[in-house]
Amino acid sequence: MIEAPHYSSTGTKRDATFALPADYFDGTVNEPVLHQAVVVYLNNQRQGTAMTKTRSFVSGGNQKPWKQKGTGRARQGSTRAPHWRGGGTVFGPQPRDYRTDIPRKVKQLARRSALNARGREGALHVVERFAFRAPKTAQLTRLLTSLGLDGRKALVLTARQNENVYLSGRNIPTVEVMPYAEASAYDVLWSDAVVVEEGALTGVMPEPLPDEPETEEADTADTAHKKRATAKKPKAAKPAKPAKKKAAAKPAAKAKSAKKTTAKHAPSKGEGKRATKPAKKAPKKKKGKD
Repeated sequence: MIEAPHYSSTGTKRDATFALPADYFDGTVNEPVLHQAVVVYLNNQRQGTAMTKTRSFVSGGNQKPWKQKGTGRARQGSTRAPHWRGGGTVFGPQPRDYRTDIPRKVKQLARRSALNARGREGALHVVERFAFRAPKTAQLTRLLTSLGLDGRKALVLTARQNENVYLSGRNIPTVEVMPYAEASAYDVLWSDAVVVEEGALTGVMPEPLPDEPETEEADTADTAHKKRATAKKPKAAKPAKPAKKKAAAKPAAKAKSAKKTTAKHAPSKGEGKRATKPAKKAPKKKKGKD
């Protein structure tokens, strides 16, 4: 059984060591498989875009530099042949795919061998949990310094995806942060020491950190001045508008209504003439014999 040093979330070393799972950390290291896994990993990182010009891609040389016979020199067909200065390249790199496959079980065996190698060397450290409420590079640096890994290449393995820890170690060139399940054999061999979260080995995921109560900051002279400056000033009351005199408005309204009524009932021209003419008298009855 392999044991590893155990630390708290702040980097304080525990008295008892942490017993690594025996079914995974059995102490066997398969070096040929490790070599194969590293070669495959490095091959898969290559882009394969390197290219050199052969004699068919070099410009010039479309005619013989001199005639075939009579000069006493060796016969030449082109100035862009490989043995000429400025000529093409022979057997140079050409664009190709360096992708290499590896069996899944071989890949898993290589990863297990790498972790066992770090465990046997005493370069595997177990931390209870990474208590990062926000990305903080200084906090991760203090934790690694308390573990004695200051200035060394460290691989930090979290129990699950932890964005705060990843952002905290992204700016440190000697630190690599990733989930425990995504670490490869090359990542483990690249580092000088491995820092693993306890939940990744036990299978018990850490609970989310409780929210901290908000602390009221004391108002200093500067903060008080800022508050006074940003405080909204009360709006000045607008002067009241003078009330309209209703008494003066009523007679005018009455006069307008009177004009309208008189205009409505005023007789027209024809009606006026008819009104001025006297009414015709009834004709007198003639006296006759009855």
